[in-house]
Amino acid sequence: MVERSAVKILVLDDETFMLKLLNRILSNLGYSSVTLCDSGRAALEKIASTGADTVPNVILLDLNMPEMDGIEFVRHLVDLHYLGSLILVSGEDERILQTTVKLVRAHKIPILGYLHKPVKPDALSELLESWAPSAADAAGMAKKVYTADELRAAIEGGQLVNYYQPKVVVATGEVVGVETLARWRHPADGIVFPDQFIGVAEAAGLIDDLTKAVFAEAMAQAKLWQEMQLPLRVAVNVSMDNLASLDFLNFVAELAAKEGIAPQNVVLEVTETKLMQDTRAPLEILTRLRLKRFRLSIDDFGTGHSSLAQLRDIPFDELKIDQGFVHHAGTDETLRAIYDASLSLARQLNMEVVAEGVQDREDWDLLRRTGCDLAQGAFVSSPMLPEDVLDWIELWRERVRTELFPTEDVKE
Repeated sequence: MVERSAVKILVLDDETFMLKLLNRILSNLGYSSVTLCDSGRAALEKIASTGADTVPNVILLDLNMPEMDGIEFVRHLVDLHYLGSLILVSGEDERILQTTVKLVRAHKIPILGYLHKPVKPDALSELLESWAPSAADAAGMAKKVYTADELRAAIEGGQLVNYYQPKVVVATGEVVGVETLARWRHPADGIVFPDQFIGVAEAAGLIDDLTKAVFAEAMAQAKLWQEMQLPLRVAVNVSMDNLASLDFLNFVAELAAKEGIAPQNVVLEVTETKLMQDTRAPLEILTRLRLKRFRLSIDDFGTGHSSLAQLRDIPFDELKIDQGFVHHAGTDETLRAIYDASLSLARQLNMEVVAEGVQDREDWDLLRRTGCDLAQGAFVSSPMLPEDVLDWIELWRERVRTELFPTEDVKE
């Protein structure tokens, strides 16, 4: 455990009274290595001019300051590659503080929490006690960047492998489908996750080859499950870039038919990572796929370009509420409002609803209370290799009987 006297703290607030008050509270709590700054510029100069061993471990940051507000200050901290943690200390309302917390995390700066003014010593002590040196170390870890040539070789060399994350009926616990999630089994780096190669694929014009490889493997796996009398709907993620050519329509329809998979058991989860300039081809392809009875899902609803305009223009029959609006929605009023609105909208449009990012029992209970159709997330299961699915289903059914629906008649 780190001695309190060894933790270096910088307090940034434009009010002299607050600086003195926080300094006194910190001193009473045993934190003696404290630096006080009354402007963002002064604080940045102090951080930039100190050595690595004297950079503050924790910054107590006021948001509303006249010369440089706290949000701008955070942006400058990113430029300085600051590896410490933040605590927000502010008189602003709850929504502004929650939004700022998300912004700080998006900048990859650890945030211990926030405090309303006037600061209570016990609350400040609790947040400071949660600080650990390892948090700063972890913030500096950068992900490896892969080239288009490396990814092309991986696709051609069969290094992509599919993992599958289950979807279950909230009302009964029945397992009805899986989402296909691509992984890159790199010969030197091990398993590489999609956030490190999907962007590369789209930028280099490789997304078609990648999606087709993933879809082909998913259909082959669906056929194996079908032969084992396990009728799972198999979902595959499709980028709008895949829908720029009519060839994709033929590829999907012909491959599903070849493997003997009914279109109703194939879900195409559409993500739009950038706004399409010409929507004619995607609209035609998606409408024709729907006519062929393939299921269409709007993925990550409420984020990026996955929006009301898409719902208006494309005949989706499934809506996936993004995980950012599901986890903690039971206790966060803002998230709950967005979750409820998404659920209500889908019902009015006669769409099935999947809640992503169901992380814990609180999330699951919220879905049950609100009548959401399907759940997906770590509370149900993390993504797994296909050979692990059957064993997981048996364990899940037992969990449904004994933990989730112990007194109810649950369909298996």
